[in-house]
Amino acid sequence: MTLKILRAPQAQQVTGLPRSSFYSQINKGLLPPSIQLGPRSVGWVESEINAVNAARILGKNDEEIKSLVMRLVKERVHLAEGAANV
Repeated sequence: MTLKILRAPQAQQVTGLPRSSFYSQINKGLLPPSIQLGPRSVGWVESEINAVNAARILGKNDEEIKSLVMRLVKERVHLAEGAANV
């Protein structure tokens, strides 16, 4: 399994959101938060961003999206463990 990390401009492009809306969606729990890559850099897990996009395409409402984001963040540990064991 390959995990791809997107930097902010890439993640914004994938969502189609401008910078301010992108961070607003994160603050509202409608997009997953970033992960720390280093002391001064962050990124987003591509599969999490894609899952939110798919939910939007399916017409999920904001509460359903928030639940999805919470689940995705909880699953990060298992996702990372699986990738580390490959």
